[in-house]
Amino acid sequence: MDFQDKKAIYLQIADYVCDKILLAQWPPGVRIPSVRDLGVELEVNPNTVMRTYDFLQQKEIIYNKRGIGYFAADDAIDRIKSYRREQFLETELPHFFRNLYLLNISLEEIEERFKAFIEVEFK
Repeated sequence: MDFQDKKAIYLQIADYVCDKILLAQWPPGVRIPSVRDLGVELEVNPNTVMRTYDFLQQKEIIYNKRGIGYFAADDAIDRIKSYRREQFLETELPHFFRNLYLLNISLEEIEERFKAFIEVEFK
């Protein structure tokens, strides 16, 4: 996994785990990789993965069954979408709006490009 400098590694791993859950590769109720296994897979220290799992447990996206392992919560998909929506609205959208204003890009142009993007990527 290629990590970015602008975001903490444990949060980037959390995004990776959430992507796997959203893509149904790690469905709710199914055991996810252990701390050690994910550390090996991503070539990071297991302590970093543990920090990620602690963070995701606080968000109630995953849970731990003692002695068995970690699992995606039954409502993990809804929780992930809610968390990501909140992050997007608080951090990315203000930057996006600033660029729209500075570059004099209209909302109509954005809407046209958004529709084209959806057509190409999701149909």
